[in-house]
Amino acid sequence: MAHSENPRRWPAYATAVLFLGYAVGKAAFALQARLGFPGGPPVSAAETESYFLDAAAGQWLAAATGVLGACVAIATVTALGRRVPRPLMLLVLAGMLLAVGGGAGIMILDGFVGIGVGWQWYHGVLGAVVIGLFLEMTRSYAVATRRVAG
Repeated sequence: MAHSENPRRWPAYATAVLFLGYAVGKAAFALQARLGFPGGPPVSAAETESYFLDAAAGQWLAAATGVLGACVAIATVTALGRRVPRPLMLLVLAGMLLAVGGGAGIMILDGFVGIGVGWQWYHGVLGAVVIGLFLEMTRSYAVATRRVAG
């Protein structure tokens, strides 16, 4: 088993794949001008009408954030990404953790407790996996980029 201080690349790649999957799902719904996500709870027509953006525009923006998230995830393990100042990258990762953690947290809470959104237990498990992967990606980046005293 790998020592916990060793940086790992696979969490960044797995996180990038999840972000790209999110982007594809959002793009599929954008093409249909629907809110929601494939395999997720249905969004009513009333909720879609009261949404602050056009449904297609909102979904395209969400798809773009998925692609951007995948790029940031890959940047944590590439030489090009390592040129980004460490404090800036850690700030970006912290902001992303708030967004990802918020969405995944809702999936977890609704999947296991039920708050009325419609996520199921397996969505809750996925939310926990996403948070764990994101935290491990961030930890690995922090370990790989820390300066060694001496």
